[in-house]
Amino acid sequence: MIRVLIVDDHVIVREGVRAVLEDEGFEVVGEAGSGDEAVERVKSLAPDVVLMDLVMPGLPAIEAIRRIRESCRVLVLTTFLDDRQVGEAVEAGAIGYLLKDVLKGDLARAIREVSQGRPWLHPEAQRSLMQRVSSRPALHESLTPRERSVLELIGRGRSNKQIAAALHLSEGTVKGYTSVVFGKLGVADRTQAALYAVKHGLV
Repeated sequence: MIRVLIVDDHVIVREGVRAVLEDEGFEVVGEAGSGDEAVERVKSLAPDVVLMDLVMPGLPAIEAIRRIRESCRVLVLTTFLDDRQVGEAVEAGAIGYLLKDVLKGDLARAIREVSQGRPWLHPEAQRSLMQRVSSRPALHESLTPRERSVLELIGRGRSNKQIAAALHLSEGTVKGYTSVVFGKLGVADRTQAALYAVKHGLV
């Protein structure tokens, strides 16, 4: 069962989201009403996914995401879609971005995908990210065809074992390619590599 922490400064929103998630079979391990509380709750409750609003009192949500991204997956659930906020949230470490008008079935699917390290972005959020990076040099242009294939599969949430099977390579070879890809893209882990692939339309 996927463990979820709900972070929103409105109690009624937290109660509504909790009811939806429990009905969908998730374990809601706790709630928080600010960025500061979110950081503390992550330490004590160890959720798999944090569902976080971006507009809250106290510690800015973007900074909270930076502090917890190594411990869990962060899925933004907010009211407004602002190009700057989308970019800042993803760069801080959020792996998903949804608006609060999302259907409960889509929310459930997003949480399941994000819990596995697979990005899930509202279509407009994805458009925003692609526009944001369109004027920057495309780092993936330096990848060899094989390295690009590895990146594409990482973007689809595949493990090294699955990539090895798909490309008819050994897991050791895939690990080597993965390290090279991370270095060329300037990313630290698979999540960041997957987000890069999504932002640049590679998956």
